[in-house]
Amino acid sequence: MIRKITLILLVGLLALSGCSADKPAKLRIGDPAPDFLLEDLAGEKVRLSLLKGRPVIIRFFIIDCKFCKADTPVFNDYFNKHNERGLMILYITTTTDQGRVGKFATELAIPFPVAIDYGRKVSKLYNINVEPQTIILGADHLIKGAILGGVAETELDEMLAGELTD
Repeated sequence: MIRKITLILLVGLLALSGCSADKPAKLRIGDPAPDFLLEDLAGEKVRLSLLKGRPVIIRFFIIDCKFCKADTPVFNDYFNKHNERGLMILYITTTTDQGRVGKFATELAIPFPVAIDYGRKVSKLYNINVEPQTIILGADHLIKGAILGGVAETELDEMLAGELTD
């Protein structure tokens, strides 16, 4: 299992570290998470810095992705299990059709904020070049890890060990 987590972290770091002149510096494990402000599908503002003190899972997804559909129940269950202990999950997509994104969120009964990243502003901040990708932040909002592709509850447990308050 350690080997799998190490591989996942390495692949995630590679995906986080895409190179381009218009992209910010490469992000690494232990770096502070860049702040952002988005509006979720319910019209509520979501600013990462206002969630400081809470561990956050940021899931960059696309609505036609089989992994995104398959593991959304994992995220839903994880959120329902740990939200009262401080956990926040944010789903972020670059799909700009709000109707289709809303249908995705409704069909999968997503209980946490879902936001559209118009102009890929947040994706660029996090150097997201491949989706789905999950970024794990500790309560201090330092990057604890990145997972490319599908996600299992055991991976989330390992990365968030000691982060969720009792």
